Amino acid sequence: MTSPDYHGAERSMQLAIDMAEISPKHVDYINAHAIGTPEGDKSETKAIKAVFKEGAYRIKVNATKSITGHLFGAAGGIEAIITLKVFEEDKIPPTINLTVPDEDCDLDYIPNKAIKHEVNYAISNGFGFGGHNASLLLKKYIK
Repeated sequence: MTSPDYHGAERSMQLAIDMAEISPKHVDYINAHAIGTPEGDKSETKAIKAVFKEGAYRIKVNATKSITGHLFGAAGGIEAIITLKVFEEDKIPPTINLTVPDEDCDLDYIPNKAIKHEVNYAISNGFGFGGHNASLLLKKYIK
């Protein structure tokens, strides 16, 4: 069971932002770890809110595992590739089967239908048991 303590996920995203030397306000999109468990999704939502404060509500967030399933060791790589495709196509895939979100999960999760949206900075999260947390901060390449 995922711990409701969100601080590891918070540190992971904050470190990615700090290492990239950007402001949290630059992040447009988060490909969430989001495995669809009540505790895990609430915890990640708390972490996003802790890092981005009120700005969390303007960020587009999705759960690609809702489409791919949990690919375990391959999940992080596949989700990074999906995030790169978002840059290329300016289209964010949906979080499918999201009909009644938990009241504690109130961010913009892109329910059920992909949207066109320009993304310049994105975070792709991968969180695991025992505090194995990784957040990739990616930037769109502009020629």
